[in-house]
Amino acid sequence: METILNNLNLIVFVGLVALGYVAGSSAERRHYSSIIRREREQLKFQVMNAEAYFSEGRVGRAFLVSGSAVISIDYFKRLLGILRSIVGGRVKAYESLVDRARREAILRMKEQAMGKGAHMVVNLRLETATIGNAANQKGRLGSVEVIAYGTAITLNLS
Repeated sequence: METILNNLNLIVFVGLVALGYVAGSSAERRHYSSIIRREREQLKFQVMNAEAYFSEGRVGRAFLVSGSAVISIDYFKRLLGILRSIVGGRVKAYESLVDRARREAILRMKEQAMGKGAHMVVNLRLETATIGNAANQKGRLGSVEVIAYGTAITLNLS
């Protein structure tokens, strides 16, 4: 009992790290499931990162659409990232963070375009930024924001 009391701080720390790992992994799995489901639903909606040229009279309307996503990293992955930065190499925890933010931003942009009756989005562009208190400290990442934007096109189908 005395050993447990003497190491209570360490036990609490390990318990909180384990809780952070479980909660963060669960949230990430749910988010990926949502992304995959929505990507399947929007599979036929075309998005391209190139300019498109249409014959005269083919385009009914062209307008800007955008989608933004801010995703934060959990403390367990932040701890892993800090440890990885000591020895160098790929930081897989941050890769999944950026992947989720990018895919979510594109999905939100597509949802906005589809909601306004567009048939496709051309000239897709992506912008990223790190935000949060930890982003101002060298080598630390708080959250990542990804903005996807492009030109939504409605076609004259007649």
